[in-house]
Amino acid sequence: GNVSDRPVFQKMIEHKSRMANVTSTPAQSKEPVLIVTNPLKVEEELIGFINLSIPEKVFHDAPVPETGSQPIAMLTFNAQGDILTTKNGVEAAEQELPSFAALKWYVGQSGRVFHDTNQQGQDRVYAVLPIVPGVAYAMSVWPEDSPLLQAGAMTTLSFVLPVAMWLASLVVAFWALNRLAIKHIRKLGRQMRHFALNRTLPRTPLGGVVPTEIVNMEHAFVGMAESILRDEASLEDNLRQKNILLKEVHHRVKNNLQLISSIMNMQIRQATTSDAKRVLQRLQDRILSLATVHKSLYQNDNLTRVDGGALMHEIVNQLLSVGLPSGSGVTVSQNYEAVQLDPDDAAPLTLLVSEAITNALKYVAADGKAKGHIEVSLSHTQPEMALLFVKNTTGNIDPEAGTGLGSRLINAFSRQLNGQVEIIDEEGTYTLSVEFHVPLQAKEVYDY
Repeated sequence: GNVSDRPVFQKMIEHKSRMANVTSTPAQSKEPVLIVTNPLKVEEELIGFINLSIPEKVFHDAPVPETGSQPIAMLTFNAQGDILTTKNGVEAAEQELPSFAALKWYVGQSGRVFHDTNQQGQDRVYAVLPIVPGVAYAMSVWPEDSPLLQAGAMTTLSFVLPVAMWLASLVVAFWALNRLAIKHIRKLGRQMRHFALNRTLPRTPLGGVVPTEIVNMEHAFVGMAESILRDEASLEDNLRQKNILLKEVHHRVKNNLQLISSIMNMQIRQATTSDAKRVLQRLQDRILSLATVHKSLYQNDNLTRVDGGALMHEIVNQLLSVGLPSGSGVTVSQNYEAVQLDPDDAAPLTLLVSEAITNALKYVAADGKAKGHIEVSLSHTQPEMALLFVKNTTGNIDPEAGTGLGSRLINAFSRQLNGQVEIIDEEGTYTLSVEFHVPLQAKEVYDY
């Protein structure tokens, strides 16, 4: 339409009506189109117009029910009485118009069937039905002797015409709904799925003529997405700082334990009796075992789980380097699986291994006839069960009298692991096995 025609548009706005018109030679498509114009208001304020352009060929392609008789002419017209579309051409339709009154006179006469003569004076039967009340209407022209108008045929005509008009209006409504709403809703849905998968905001907003409600939905989604990204970044930063602080704590604890071990080493060198040296050495071994746990924690990126196999390998080698001199004739076999432990279980396990290896080194037999042997292993027996196995030869050497502290510590550390201790003391061999529970998931830590 021509926006300079202010009275026409002002009247259309005041009555909140829609306009439908036909353009024969539009600038873009170069083919006849039906243009529906509707004012767009936000909170009673006019912000513009929505123009819906429908190619005229859409109406020609619409299916027509098989009725056994075809109308002479079919046309659609707007509330101003202007012909919008025709079936057999505009000139043929104009010749079949009723001679009684102009098309504008039939606006609002829903479902009317009447007799009249056409522009050439021939008798015709006319049927008028609204497509969009107050905006667009359809008219069909039938010969007076049509079989549909015979006895009982009027009922058929009254049924067929509403169905045909309903199908035509359904095609127009679906096309308009898809263009104005469904297409933009689908694009907004793709933006949401893309954000859920990749955490990236939409690069470009919804383009074209978009309803205000969908634009508000997009703005709300973008705001929510930005808030989620900020919260996730803050959480990641807090987690990184927490891990740094925990690593620093474990590092300092390890350094303090090594400092205590160094002081005890000085005390060992000044001890005057072998019993005193042996007691201090055992305390030093336990302290170094705990230091090894904290060392593994701060060197590991995952502060919630510890590789029990790697931890045992380091502790056993550390004890063997001190308690098993070269040329002793004792062989050692080790086999460790990657058993993931909680930090609360890693400390009692290292202390348990330290006591078991110390006892094995104390009673292992090696003489000229038979070589001594120590076997150490850590393995899974079930998905959430692990087995610590320590075996050593004893030969015919009588066990030294001791305080029994090592056995009591082994039992105490096994209870901390919720494990079952089994000791087999056969002729020539001593076997210690502890089966304990290893949860697959790390224990939940509650921050109070």
